[in-house]
Amino acid sequence: MAPHRVQWVGGSGKGSAVLTGRPLALLILAWSLLKVLVRRVFRRDESGLEVFHRNYDAEGLVALAPEERESMPDFSRCIACGRCDHGEASRIASSSGEYVGLMQLVLASSRNIPDFHAAKRAFAHVPDEVLEQKSRICPTRVPFQAIKRFVVSKALAWKHP
Repeated sequence: MAPHRVQWVGGSGKGSAVLTGRPLALLILAWSLLKVLVRRVFRRDESGLEVFHRNYDAEGLVALAPEERESMPDFSRCIACGRCDHGEASRIASSSGEYVGLMQLVLASSRNIPDFHAAKRAFAHVPDEVLEQKSRICPTRVPFQAIKRFVVSKALAWKHP
């Protein structure tokens, strides 16, 4: 492999030097390291949680408590069999589009970052006793009530920008 060199711009050889390839990458990396080190010396320490809030609060992302992180695998047990949607037609029809069925709601709430406010409105159409019933018929015992509590708590925790 040929060594990387400084290339000269300009026809006469008296032009300015332009770095390319690895030398340019190393210069950028060194400059970035220097900036990080200087910032660390002159800035106060911020916790990861403070940085998280600064970066993501406006987008509606809320931090998870340790016990919530431990519950996430249970929330993801849904295998999309559809059993929980049996008997939901009247609730779906009366929801004016807010509730499309329990299976879709659980999948949307447990597999990615949901719109907590929309999920909270959807869960409002399903009484707790129905959620308990659905958990009993679910082949993987998805904790529907726990998911509802999680979604509602996150919707209430989000501070609108």
